[in-house]
Amino acid sequence: MIHPFADMPALCGALRQPRQMLAEQVYDGHKSIHDDAMAADLGLRAGPIEGPTHFSQFDPLLHHLFGQAWFETGCISAHYQNMVVEGEEVRAFVRPPPAGERATRLWAEKRDGTPVLTGTASVGAAAGPGGEATEIGQRIAKLRPPTRLVINRDLRVGLQGAGNPEPVRMGFDTHMGPHYPFTLADKLGVITEPCAWYTPEGGPHSPWGRAIIPMEMISVLLGSTMDQAGFRGHGPAVGLFAGQEIRLIKGPLFVDQPYLLEREIIALSESARTESVWVRTRILDGLSGQLVGEMTLNSATLKASYARYDAELAALGQGPAGSPLA
Repeated sequence: MIHPFADMPALCGALRQPRQMLAEQVYDGHKSIHDDAMAADLGLRAGPIEGPTHFSQFDPLLHHLFGQAWFETGCISAHYQNMVVEGEEVRAFVRPPPAGERATRLWAEKRDGTPVLTGTASVGAAAGPGGEATEIGQRIAKLRPPTRLVINRDLRVGLQGAGNPEPVRMGFDTHMGPHYPFTLADKLGVITEPCAWYTPEGGPHSPWGRAIIPMEMISVLLGSTMDQAGFRGHGPAVGLFAGQEIRLIKGPLFVDQPYLLEREIIALSESARTESVWVRTRILDGLSGQLVGEMTLNSATLKASYARYDAELAALGQGPAGSPLA
């Protein structure tokens, strides 16, 4: 039955305090933006919590709307708006889709209403609400070619990962390397939305008979070997996630299952403060070779964090760093 009200109220989750687990994260031999001291050098009051941590808060809402299909063919696509530090409270919102639709909008806010992220969610072949592209798809379609890359000037669209295919695996006690200095078991101890299907005890009773990897930890699985791709700009410099899409094609992804990753740069862009590399990672089942999922990541590097930015910009004959972008 069609609902008599034109605009259905949004579903919302409880206020949660996501945990910071990346204080010891290391990129290219130096601490990341998630370290408090590094964050302070960049004018932040503390190391921010990584964006995909918030994906867990949407899982109960999207499972309520889409059922088991959310973990099998779900797609969450988000643009990160404002950083969250440990101790701040965040709430997730999802707009119920019209009857028969399989895509909708979502967002998250801090307690005071400050936006954290905005995006789309869908299942199956659906793209976005009304049939348009996902949040990340829309943003990529609107990008203009960069005209003054400095940090990422040696990279190009279409570049394949040097490590293709990269073997990855996530057991409960697998240390995921310097990018992610914790285990799945560590995460499950503090995850904002516990689920029996994620655990050693409850996994065998899931609809798939095995423990599944939480959506936010798919980002960890794929990010743990990112260095193998060789997509390095000039540095040292500090980066952050500016937007991200995780799409399951034949999910879920399983704990302790081997996977292979294939990476490709699909776009390069810039803003007044950042240079971005947009990377699509294809996830293949390590045994069958079947495509089971994809991630598109907007990895942005802060221009101000690269000490030689202004000098190299001038040497490249592209004008002062403060000049307006084309």
